[in-house]
Amino acid sequence: MSERMYVGGCFCGAIELRIEGEPAAMGFCHCISCRQWSASPVNAFTLWQPMAVTIVRGAMLIGTFARSERAVRKWCTRCGGHLFTEHPRWGLVNVHAAVLPGFPFDPQFHMNYGEHAVRIPDGLPKMKDLPAPMWEARA
Repeated sequence: MSERMYVGGCFCGAIELRIEGEPAAMGFCHCISCRQWSASPVNAFTLWQPMAVTIVRGAMLIGTFARSERAVRKWCTRCGGHLFTEHPRWGLVNVHAAVLPGFPFDPQFHMNYGEHAVRIPDGLPKMKDLPAPMWEARA
């Protein structure tokens, strides 16, 4: 069985990242933090093990912002394009689905739907908060 590989990057192309394997989960986040960061009413996420994500080019152009220790956000300092968010407490990296052209995004659920800005009647499970294992690691 061959391992899948996806290539993506920032808006201007200065930063390139490679992701190998399969995501731990994918879905939509409706929390105010994700919505403010992405300047969007909903954030499409793909969660990966940290070792699956490799910066191939432009690592020195990656900016970092951490409003808390739960989410370390990364973006391109040249174009401002968002790349990914490290979640140290969960041991996962959220690579924004939009930075992975051709990635077969297949969302499984909506999380933090209790904070939603828009209703999305797509038939997927809607969790008011985080899934239980993530909630426990949040504290």
